[in-house]
Amino acid sequence: MVPKRWAKRAVTRNAIKRQIYTVSADFSPKQRQAAFVVRLRRDFSRKVYLSASSDYLKHSVRTELLALMQEGARQS
Repeated sequence: MVPKRWAKRAVTRNAIKRQIYTVSADFSPKQRQAAFVVRLRRDFSRKVYLSASSDYLKHSVRTELLALMQEGARQS
């Protein structure tokens, strides 16, 4: 879930969702068959991430998702 509250522009929300789909597809063979919810809990500021297609935004999102997925894989 990527609410408008934390990512104001639709293009930013869609970029974050694409990163979620990509990282979760990479981890799907390692995870047990289940439904997972990824919820955005902090702001992706337009001042820090100037462009939704920026490598900096993609790298930040991917880094957090990888840590999250690795933690989930370790717990299962």
